[in-house]
Amino acid sequence: MDDFVSQVSGVSALAEPARRALYLYVAAQPEAVSRDQAAEGVDLPRHTAKFHLDKLVEEGLLDTEFRRLSGRRGPGAGRPTKLYRRSTRQVAVTLPPRHYDLAGQILARAVETAARDDIPVVEAVHRAAADCGRRFGAEERPREGGASRLDDIAAALAAQGYEPRVQDDVLVLANCPFHALAREHTSLVCGMNLHLITAMLDELDHTDVRAVLDPAPDRCCVTLT
Repeated sequence: MDDFVSQVSGVSALAEPARRALYLYVAAQPEAVSRDQAAEGVDLPRHTAKFHLDKLVEEGLLDTEFRRLSGRRGPGAGRPTKLYRRSTRQVAVTLPPRHYDLAGQILARAVETAARDDIPVVEAVHRAAADCGRRFGAEERPREGGASRLDDIAAALAAQGYEPRVQDDVLVLANCPFHALAREHTSLVCGMNLHLITAMLDELDHTDVRAVLDPAPDRCCVTLT
């Protein structure tokens, strides 16, 4: 949730027209730029540009560095100038949550494994998805004496964007983080989902709960019983 709030905050920072113009100007430059250069580039007063540039830094959209623009060193060289450049941080918000970057990582790793070990690609996808699920399970492993078993599982799945809901003692996943891919490549992506979630359950030590394929419109193809 904290990451989601951070992502939304970063995107919303660009809703202000002057701030958006400054971001686009800085991002388009081949080198880091000074406050004065940015202000001139978008025709803003320097004090206004400084305010918005520092807000963009605060939101993680710009990075700063200090450098003497004269190129001189030593006494009399003057103070270094604060320069702004686009941050390498990636900001993206999708509603409902989508994690196509994760799918890309799993599939890329699977292709590499299939080529290296001479195994079917689908098997390699299942292996890579299971590795990912174990990692997620380890990150979300509950503490002793914590929430109930179902709450533990739901929290772990919610953290990955699955939006779990309890319906008649079955945990239904209202969202598929790979929705568009699943529509086009249903068998491959649903199998990937199944192995990811099964491995997550194993890592959480909830082997009495089973992940099964149960496709239905407008939700993930996996349910938990």
